[in-house]
Amino acid sequence: MTNQHGDPLDEVRHFMKSRVILSAAQLDLFTLLDRNPSSAQTLAQTTKADLRALTRVLDCLVTFGHLIKTDDIYALTDKGALFSSDHPDSVLPMVLHLTHIWQNWHHLTETVRRGTNPHRQSVVHSGSEALTAFIGAMHVVGKNLARDIAASLNLSPFKQLLDIGGASGTYTIAFLERQPSLRAVIYDLPEVLPMAQKRLEAHSLLNRVRLVAGDFYKDPLPTGCDLALLSAIIHQNSHEENLALYRKIHDVLEPGGCLLIRDHIMEPDRTHPPAGALFAINMLVNTQGGDTYTFEETKAALQEAGFRTVAWVRKGPQMDCLVQAFVSDHA
Repeated sequence: MTNQHGDPLDEVRHFMKSRVILSAAQLDLFTLLDRNPSSAQTLAQTTKADLRALTRVLDCLVTFGHLIKTDDIYALTDKGALFSSDHPDSVLPMVLHLTHIWQNWHHLTETVRRGTNPHRQSVVHSGSEALTAFIGAMHVVGKNLARDIAASLNLSPFKQLLDIGGASGTYTIAFLERQPSLRAVIYDLPEVLPMAQKRLEAHSLLNRVRLVAGDFYKDPLPTGCDLALLSAIIHQNSHEENLALYRKIHDVLEPGGCLLIRDHIMEPDRTHPPAGALFAINMLVNTQGGDTYTFEETKAALQEAGFRTVAWVRKGPQMDCLVQAFVSDHA
């Protein structure tokens, strides 16, 4: 049965296509074919996969436009090449991260009934591969947006940035490249900082950045900074966790300092932007108390923590909204 909107089951079936691509990424088929077009038999031997099953996956990827098949030899298309780890703009880290959160999404129905996911697997506690994929995924989705956001801001009044949960330094790099006089502190878990160091070295910026290990939920924050950044952090926290974090930031920022929040910021009806409404479900199944927050909720918590002059300075359809708050009144 169809109607003016097309087959109503099309959206429901989308998970099938997603699962094929996720499994192909887990088997690293795209990287293998990027390095050497191969037959299904060769790939089955390399990946130690069942020949018949693997052939079905490869043929399906051909229909998706990720591969081409010529005389039983499979090769990548330009579309498929983006999933290879060798591609300079590879999206593979994000795909591998999605294979992790797939497991948590499986329990959405039970999560809705209970209010929390009893089978939730945290990325941070799921091993080094999951953590590396997550940090890489954040760079994939952030590298272009970070430059755009940095270009939209006047960073000249600030001397030192505190990038809280700064991952591999994507936003720190964009801010430092935009403002040559700015220095920075990246604060993240000890197992994450080597990834930041590697990326900073590649951009010749390590001499302007101090790497500090810690857990912002329980450890003190570094002092001496006049600009703090929470980039894609508040959605993973409950209201109470965010309030506690805002208070910690307020207490360590220099007089007149500024906190900048990048995240989904929702309209009062919580249906706009639509991507934020869907991401709230992602947080429902993947975190203990995470959510997407309206500007009114965010502003109230910031003011309760002591911040002044709270403003929604950028709106956007994706996770590209910005809220700015100052330690003291700011004209």
